[in-house]
Amino acid sequence: MFTLGKEKLVLLGAEITTAEIQQQPQLWAETFSLYREKREAITSFLKNIKEKHNRVRVIFTGAGTSAYVGDTVTPYLKGKVDEWQWDLESVPTTSIVSNPYQFLKAEIPTLLVSFARSGNSPESVAAVELAQQIVNNLYQITITCSKDGKLAQQAAGDDGNLLLLMPEKSNDQGFAMTGSYTCMTLIALLIFDTLSDGEKDEIVKTISRLGESVIQREELIEKLISVDFDRIIYLGSGGFEGLAREAQLKVLELTAGKMATAFDSSLGFRHGPKSFVNENAVIFCFVSNQPYTRQYDLDMLNELKQDQIARRVCAIVVEGDNNYSGDTFSFDNEGRNIPDAYLSLPYVMVGQTISLLSAIKVGNKPDTPSPSGTVNRVVKGVTIHEYKELGSQARMPL
Repeated sequence: MFTLGKEKLVLLGAEITTAEIQQQPQLWAETFSLYREKREAITSFLKNIKEKHNRVRVIFTGAGTSAYVGDTVTPYLKGKVDEWQWDLESVPTTSIVSNPYQFLKAEIPTLLVSFARSGNSPESVAAVELAQQIVNNLYQITITCSKDGKLAQQAAGDDGNLLLLMPEKSNDQGFAMTGSYTCMTLIALLIFDTLSDGEKDEIVKTISRLGESVIQREELIEKLISVDFDRIIYLGSGGFEGLAREAQLKVLELTAGKMATAFDSSLGFRHGPKSFVNENAVIFCFVSNQPYTRQYDLDMLNELKQDQIARRVCAIVVEGDNNYSGDTFSFDNEGRNIPDAYLSLPYVMVGQTISLLSAIKVGNKPDTPSPSGTVNRVVKGVTIHEYKELGSQARMPL
């Protein structure tokens, strides 16, 4: 796909999505430049909040893929920040909007970090409005890919809302979120990670090279999915569970449900979800770079291989001291010291490429995968109901 000419890609209905997957390493470099440009403003904004409050709840939020940004970064960042000061959690806007009384508390100072490609999803806008309505001390960081979206427009001129616009090309024009997901994931890591800027710079350079290697090895990915299958499973531990959810969603979206999908953690998969495995399944596991966690990922891969049920069991992995002997899409030692959260970016490019090729495999058009129009690039048909904070709503009777 990455070597095909424009005419062929247009015929396949894949021109936009292919280009947007391919350009991501370049966008990561742009995102890091943006971070350095905004570094002083970010530091000042967080310092101001810290000086006013002993402890602040930080809610990473978004809808769909934007919610999975929070799921991807939260486990890693919880191990990096001072949790006596910053209480991090990932809560989708869809959960906040339907159940605001469970996630928003008037008396708890809250930093709402909103992730949004367009900034126009009804739940994204409503989650902000509910937070403004309920929380007494509310601060916001708005991370979005569109300067013209409602979230960006509302953030402009608000001293309590730090607006961070992602590179213009990260505002994906295809149906599926690709560069928007990875750029928003990266900026969130750069904002809250306690590593030095020099260390972050080296990490971004390394993952960009790893991402470029995915594009160069498309033939290997094509070979891995050359078998007959109609269901695909992604597994991962920690933040890679959020990544697994995003990877399976890409397959579901781009094939318009023609391929069944599932995701889980490596350890959690045994507890029932493993029933999804049959002779028509292919399984991919995102293997952790963290030596302790890596053991559980490899145990699951080896077990699935020994079961001899799935059509293919494959590791997406950076080669290390302890490796999987079966099918692999591996990155070289250059990525060995990269924290998992950052490694999510080149890892997901493998998943995105699998989704792109899978869509072609089933005769679907990746740029417009939902011909019926029942699923849209920006969600439609959502009714936002007025919220009145009544005692009966906030406190259910015992």
